[in-house]
Amino acid sequence: MSTQPRTSRTAFVLMVLMVLVSIFSIAATRPGDSGQARLAGARPVIDASRYPTIQEAINALPVEGGAVHLPPGTFEINESLMVSASDVLIEGAGTATHIKNVNTEGKSAIILQHADGDENRKAELWRIRLANFRITGNEKSGHGIEARRVNEIFIDGVTVSYHGGDGIRLYYCYEDPRICDSLITYNKKTGLNLVGCHDIVVSSNQFEENQDALRCTDGFNLCMTGNNLDDHLADGVVIENTYGSVVSGNMIEECNGTAIVLDRDCYGITLSANVIAHSVAGGIDLRDAHGCSVSANTFTIVKRNALLIGPNAGRITVTGNNFSDSYVGRGDLKRPSDDRAAAGMILRGTSEITIVGNLFSSVRPKALALEGEPSKNILFCDNVLVDTAGGPEELTTSLVEDNLLPAGGG
Repeated sequence: MSTQPRTSRTAFVLMVLMVLVSIFSIAATRPGDSGQARLAGARPVIDASRYPTIQEAINALPVEGGAVHLPPGTFEINESLMVSASDVLIEGAGTATHIKNVNTEGKSAIILQHADGDENRKAELWRIRLANFRITGNEKSGHGIEARRVNEIFIDGVTVSYHGGDGIRLYYCYEDPRICDSLITYNKKTGLNLVGCHDIVVSSNQFEENQDALRCTDGFNLCMTGNNLDDHLADGVVIENTYGSVVSGNMIEECNGTAIVLDRDCYGITLSANVIAHSVAGGIDLRDAHGCSVSANTFTIVKRNALLIGPNAGRITVTGNNFSDSYVGRGDLKRPSDDRAAAGMILRGTSEITIVGNLFSSVRPKALALEGEPSKNILFCDNVLVDTAGGPEELTTSLVEDNLLPAGGG
């Protein structure tokens, strides 16, 4: 009897087995198909949905750090979530991940802090990133995100709202904190409170209806660019005892207080290319600032004190700014008659001020008014004044000339 058919079947079976072995071998080497890390040195990503609580998922981080992925859902917490390791990423699924702090005893929602908690450089964390989730509180809760001595902290894509304290509070997060692309709204205290920080980037965030939007105290090298600040119950940006900083390209609208305040030994700061609109108490208030520039800002319908330079400030350059009401041409004003107030500059007992190349249109009572003790060593030149009174003739030891006052007011 011939053995040809049996040999063919055997060869076929062997070929099928070889193909199956190859397929399983390829599948076994695909990244993500196995629960075990195969890359040398890799640590597993922690899926918080596999743990009873978010805190237990965070506690599962190794001492070397790692990543915790938060699933979509609303997760109520009554105690602060504690992170005490460096090199950590906690990331959600956008606003579908909602951490809700229901605590009513003033506890913060998230605290990032070294386990020792000491007030020294040895008890610090490094490189923590919070990204892509929403965290809310209530009027009796504490801060939203509280970071204490965390270097190179990075917060992006986070919504922080309705907390009884600050939205985000960074306490001596000294090296390179970054807060970007986040929504910081309706917190009872400051939206973003920076205490003792250095080389700070605050960019492309939305602040709305906090007490103050941002406070930067006892720090230096703040770079605040491209943010939108709206409807704050007190001031917009408050900077104290800080130097070497820039606040530029921001939209600051409808503060009940003052849009930007520099106080307590500020120096070497540039305020430039901001739109400051409809603030109630003032536009920019230089209370205690020296060696600063105010340039290319638009002050529109700022009701009073669009730019105030006080007796503890001096050596300031003011150039290329526009002070205006809601005039849109053809004799038309956009705002109704009870909402047309627009203010100019005030000097209050200051000295060594350069005011050159600005435009003042329809501001009251004057483009430049004096209050308090006499100001001295003021250069007020080459400005354009439209539909407003001119500069103060009573300035002494100053130069006031070559300013253009067109007839007719436009």
